[in-house]
Amino acid sequence: MGGYVVVGAVVLAGILLVVAAGLARRMFAPRAPTNAKLTTYESGVDPVGFGWAQTTVRYFVYAYLYVIFAVDAVYLFPWATVIRDANLGLASLVEMGIFITVLVVGLAHAARRGLLRWV
Repeated sequence: MGGYVVVGAVVLAGILLVVAAGLARRMFAPRAPTNAKLTTYESGVDPVGFGWAQTTVRYFVYAYLYVIFAVDAVYLFPWATVIRDANLGLASLVEMGIFITVLVVGLAHAARRGLLRWV
């Protein structure tokens, strides 16, 4: 039971710190709402018109490609640091080969569709 008590104490301490930070912000933060402060601020551009605006899908594709390669790095770097371990064996090598093959197929598909051009 001792392990659960420690985990519970850490969770409780975390909750108390969040509540204390929120209360400190409420007590010490200045409050002077004006119309300029209550408007939406997005990347230094003043809002014009309604809040709904269409955007091209290309930006989402770039974000998706970034996430794919970030996840790739998350799996590849730890695997590369322990590759010389004798316990990994052939199964690990085959699994990583399949993983890299799927990533290369996705990259080839994105390149074929012209999503990697910066023009």
